Amino acid sequence: MDRVSILADEVLCHILSFLTAKEAALTSILAKRWRNLLAFVPCITIDDSVFLHPEEGKQDREEVKQSFMDFVDRVLALQGNSPLKVFSLKCLTVVDTDRVDGWVSNALARAVSELDLKIIIPSDKGEFYKLSPKCFDCSTLVKLKMNCVIDLTLVAGRIFLPLLKTLVLDHVTVCPNEFETLLHALPSLEELLLVYVMWKGMEDVTVSSSSLKTLTMTLDYTLKTLSFDTPSLLHFKYSGYAALDYPVGNMGNLVDAQIDFFLSDSQLKQLREPDNDEDAHRYSKVCKLFHSIPYVGNHFLLPDTLEVLSMCSESMPVFTNLKSLTIRSDEDRGWQAMPALLRNCPHLETLVIKGLVHHVTDKCGNVCGCISREDKGLSLKLCPVKEMKIHEFQGTMEEMAIIKHFLDYFPCLKEMEVYAEENNNPTRLGNHEVCKRVSEMFQLYNKLSSCNVKVKVMVGDVLCR
Repeated sequence: MDRVSILADEVLCHILSFLTAKEAALTSILAKRWRNLLAFVPCITIDDSVFLHPEEGKQDREEVKQSFMDFVDRVLALQGNSPLKVFSLKCLTVVDTDRVDGWVSNALARAVSELDLKIIIPSDKGEFYKLSPKCFDCSTLVKLKMNCVIDLTLVAGRIFLPLLKTLVLDHVTVCPNEFETLLHALPSLEELLLVYVMWKGMEDVTVSSSSLKTLTMTLDYTLKTLSFDTPSLLHFKYSGYAALDYPVGNMGNLVDAQIDFFLSDSQLKQLREPDNDEDAHRYSKVCKLFHSIPYVGNHFLLPDTLEVLSMCSESMPVFTNLKSLTIRSDEDRGWQAMPALLRNCPHLETLVIKGLVHHVTDKCGNVCGCISREDKGLSLKLCPVKEMKIHEFQGTMEEMAIIKHFLDYFPCLKEMEVYAEENNNPTRLGNHEVCKRVSEMFQLYNKLSSCNVKVKVMVGDVLCR
């Protein structure tokens, strides 16, 4: 018995929603029961690469491209006016742009709630296809994702997206002023993703929204200024080159933040040069960004961010509400900012470190103990952290020394969990003698310290504790 075919039509249509339109259409040959189900599938995914097989060079054949367009027309005609929840269109091949407009208009007319468009094709005039202004006038749209050319000047004053909660701009070119106009016209916006947006004309960018709760931003070049006027923002994730200045930073209600600044090797070299007042002044402006999030509860900092923060250690804000701090280390990046950072977290409870190996300098000595100093462990003594989690442990003596340093100087530390990925480094933890020695040292640490140390090191199928 065919147990799938006895399912209700609504269930079968839901299953077909996870397939591309071509794959869903192919199910019509399975049995008579499946023949017309495509007409009622609420989620349509059209991907020209699935149809044209560019890896085989078929996208260059006119008859194949024509067949693809005819197929899309037939699918949409078959569905008629049936309700549509999701319409996803990926089109990277030269096709009739008027027909593309028609496909998008068809989805908008059927009360679509989610629109995902990746359309990068030349128009008849030799320019790239520009998204129809109709996409910015839809009373049912809840999520809009765009990876195509848009011209917001065509829709200025005519934006009507009252229910839009999620907006994704992916590799889109936009003018900062038009961008602000767009955000102000979205009263329900809660989530904004800016993925390698290319800012046209000016390089003074402001993200302003009173309703926005989640912001993810990725930049691959340096902006002149970057401002945030987002009083309701709860979740903030930023990766890219640091802007030259952050004049406005209204993010006082953040729950968590992840900041990942990019530093090239040449920038890192300049940053570490003694008496480099020019770079020191430039990166000190980064402190404005951190001063705008003093009440964040959870913070995740990556290696380059720690290097940049070292330029403003003396003016680092006090993170009053910070309960959990996560840092990722790199052997080429230092911990110079760590002493000031830990001193300025008066209520920190959990510290997570992903990788203990880092670039050693005399400025991080009182945190890691890599260099003997008179104030050894001073920053740790002032930090109230109770729980530590250490990931990517490799079993080196250098790491063991740092762990012992933490156990010796964190006054309130009660729990420490140390993790090593399975077969993380066969030359160390994969060696039985090394594994045994590491295990013995942790047992000794447990006896000498009031902290409960839990070691979870998997080597093959063997759990080394």
